Amino acid sequence: MKRPSRALRAVVSRGGAGPAERSSRALGSVTVREARADLPLLVCLAVLVALLTAVAAAGPALLDRLAGRALASRLSQEQRAEPGIRLGAQFEPARSGGSDAWTSDLAEDLRPVTDVLVNAAPGALNGGLVHDSTRVALPTLDTATAAGKVGLGLVYASDAPGRASYAEGRPPDPDGERVEIALSTRTRDALRLRLGQQLPLRPGALRNVEATAVVVGFYTADGEAAERGEAAERDERAEGAGRGERAGRTEGAEGDGRAEGERADASGGGGRLWRELPALVRPSRHPPRSAAGLDWEARALVAPRTVTALQTQAGATLTVTWGMRLDPDPPTAARFADDQGQRELRRLLTAYPDDARAAFCGDIADFGGMYCEIGPHPASTLRDSTHLPDALTDFGRQWRQGRVVISFALASLLVVGLLAATVTALLAVRRKLDAHRLQRARGASATGLALARAAQTAPAVLLGLLAGITAACSLPGPAPAYARGVLVAVVVWLLLPALTWHALRERAVRTGHDPAPYAAGRRVVAEAAVLLLAAAGVFALRTRGTAGEAGPDPLLAAVPALLGLATVAVLVRVYPLPVRALARWSARRRGVVTLVALSRAAKEAPARALALLVLVVTLAGAVFGGLVAGTLADGRRAAAAWQVGADASYLGAGRNPDIAERLGQVRGVDDTVDVRQLRVDPTSATSGNRYGVASLVGVDGARLRAAAPGSTAARALDAAGLTGPRSGKDIRVLATGARAGDVFLLASHGRELRLRVVGALPEDVRHDAALGPVRGTTPVRERMMLADNRDLTAVDTSDFEGTALLLYGPRLDVRALRSLVPRVTDDTALGELRIRSEEQADAAADGMIDVLRTAHTTCTALAVLLALLALVLELLLSAPARGRTTAYLRTLGLGDRATSGLHLLQLLPMVLAAVTGGIALGLTLPALLGPALDLREFTGGPAAPTPHPDLPLTAALGVGLGVLVLAAVGVETWIGRRRGLGAVLRLGRNGD
Repeated sequence: MKRPSRALRAVVSRGGAGPAERSSRALGSVTVREARADLPLLVCLAVLVALLTAVAAAGPALLDRLAGRALASRLSQEQRAEPGIRLGAQFEPARSGGSDAWTSDLAEDLRPVTDVLVNAAPGALNGGLVHDSTRVALPTLDTATAAGKVGLGLVYASDAPGRASYAEGRPPDPDGERVEIALSTRTRDALRLRLGQQLPLRPGALRNVEATAVVVGFYTADGEAAERGEAAERDERAEGAGRGERAGRTEGAEGDGRAEGERADASGGGGRLWRELPALVRPSRHPPRSAAGLDWEARALVAPRTVTALQTQAGATLTVTWGMRLDPDPPTAARFADDQGQRELRRLLTAYPDDARAAFCGDIADFGGMYCEIGPHPASTLRDSTHLPDALTDFGRQWRQGRVVISFALASLLVVGLLAATVTALLAVRRKLDAHRLQRARGASATGLALARAAQTAPAVLLGLLAGITAACSLPGPAPAYARGVLVAVVVWLLLPALTWHALRERAVRTGHDPAPYAAGRRVVAEAAVLLLAAAGVFALRTRGTAGEAGPDPLLAAVPALLGLATVAVLVRVYPLPVRALARWSARRRGVVTLVALSRAAKEAPARALALLVLVVTLAGAVFGGLVAGTLADGRRAAAAWQVGADASYLGAGRNPDIAERLGQVRGVDDTVDVRQLRVDPTSATSGNRYGVASLVGVDGARLRAAAPGSTAARALDAAGLTGPRSGKDIRVLATGARAGDVFLLASHGRELRLRVVGALPEDVRHDAALGPVRGTTPVRERMMLADNRDLTAVDTSDFEGTALLLYGPRLDVRALRSLVPRVTDDTALGELRIRSEEQADAAADGMIDVLRTAHTTCTALAVLLALLALVLELLLSAPARGRTTAYLRTLGLGDRATSGLHLLQLLPMVLAAVTGGIALGLTLPALLGPALDLREFTGGPAAPTPHPDLPLTAALGVGLGVLVLAAVGVETWIGRRRGLGAVLRLGRNGD
């Protein structure tokens, strides 16, 4: 008997099934197959929605966190050399002058005052204003060692290093009743001291003192120990950023001093103390025949009782200085980083000294008297100094520009993500198009089918929305912008039903309708509208700048898409022209692969607009970010060189000739050049007309030419003959806005000086780094006159507003220079020493540039991943058309190698156009944005920084895109080889 069929056995085994049940099962099987087929689409859609929602929702909070990080870094950098706020008060010897001076403990007297100053810090700073140090420096006393006569200054510092940093001996005894001093090991070696040695102290700058000091210890304060101390100090401050530890710091000066001592013990030395008082590290040698009659000058650490004992003996008035450091935690820094927060922080910084003054001594005016008290000591009211408000102003101006760069990166990422979602939706529409057209023929409406697709994708979109919001909420900081995240998710969700409706609308399915006569006109109108919108967006951005509030700027978010669309509109019109020319050229040669590939590439250029847009926006954003980062890094280095002028420079050399002479004799200094500036307003000797306010700059031309052969100022003076012998009594100058032979008159102390113009001043002389130290505070575009210093002998030295000594030498002894002029000093008349290596190190360590680089690198990496996804999906979308062309040619005998060449040549024009357009757009974006992005705000210097594109990044992006195309060609060739012709070609189907 014949065996029943498998289907019949299945029906019998299930007890039989009626038509309705069989229909239901068939429908369920179809539904399951459709769900499985749509699973990759749903997963891709969910991932896209999650990523874009997270970026949109976390964007404002991300900007706040980045701003807070940049602000904290800037405050740390500004306070690297000294605390942000210094409070000082003068105090006299204790009122009970007849008592034993050793019974007065200055540390105990200062402790309640320190408590008052700490507690007066505004609560809005959340404990971010902390006590850094308390110091008292005595004037120098004369002593003598085996190395010669020494001017010895004594210092009490609450942040002095502990016992662990001593190579020999111990710190001065805080309860001892003799003058004990501790010095650095370098001071020991230079002055030839030994442990236990007694040094007679004689009156010097501190009068009426006769005492003997005992050397009780030598501490290690330079080299590896100092570096370990600085690193440990930074680590301690980073660990103490929490609110609880900051609150603990305000409990009292005793605990604060104990914490500082423990930190010093652990670190091996107080790095900040050595930077602020480098004379504690190494002594400085006086030049021979010094006016002070000293051979050396050094500093030593003493106990607080020693300070009061010597003060009582001398009857002197001393100054105590409290250093307060602004070190906000990340949430507090983020709160003060935007424009409103900066205004609030500036107000708090301005109000704090007044609050501290009132808490210390009441609301009394400062008339110079000793109305207040520090223990038994009559004291003046508090005086304060800070540079933090100015640093905050600079930060605000720079962060507004930094927000443009970061917002542009975020906007580019969102645009690329939306384009990837669009390509995903188009691929989904293409896969279902035949089935949907059949359903339309059976009476279904386009709106109903679109709503059905919306319902099918709603769970995936909702899942992605929840994942994105959760990711945004997991980040620390303020609450995410939920509305922006939901808006982006809704836009991505509606893309698929909107494109489905557009493909199935009545006009699209109507037979006999030929849209070609209207398509060309609509395309021209659309391209013109895109170009106009892009131009309008750029014009609006250049006119009004960026939005003042934190968060993404809608106009700035639209500009990347508009510029990308405009670039693509131009590329789609332009790049087919050379491709058609190459196709015509290939038609005259043997072989059909090149002709077919190039002809199809030119014909399908409009269809590649979406892939072009993705690649152009991604490449433009990446190139723009690399350009900004490279320009800022090089610009900051150039600006640092301009501020210094040489390997080192000493500002204020005219007021301190002795220090300038000693600096010139430091080891490693090969050449020195004097630069001076005088602001003048001369009048014409012939017409009496004013020349205008100008900078009269004098420089040692011959010495500058020898020290810096590339100096444009030296070459200009030499070419004009101003470095040769003097001729006449006139002051010969090179001037802007004047002609050779013009004579100007200048009044000086009742005398009339004549300025004779011998030639025009070259424009590049304005940017000569050698003039930077004296020109840094004058307007860049101000008129300028340049003369040799030999011609300026008739001008009194005291008349020059700015004087600088340029120091040249490839191996300067920086420590020796700093021992003469500390980086931070309370004596403003001492002048300022700038060292190029230090300035460039500070520029490289600026946290704002790191923030910009990190933000843009992250956004670029995500955008590249999304662009790769979009490109792969677009290749899948266009694969059927290429597959049919390849199948037709394979029927004519086309081989595998020729097939690979065909695929490559079809994609190569689009890739080259995308690379060209994206790189060109990225390089021109700074110029297009104009005033909305002023990179000079970041760098300073005499001119805007020269653009420096990131060539390795640009090359890597181009190579990566080429590798992707080659991989796509290989995969497509492999698939075509495995696929039969019948899977591609269908009878009765028109070819392409």
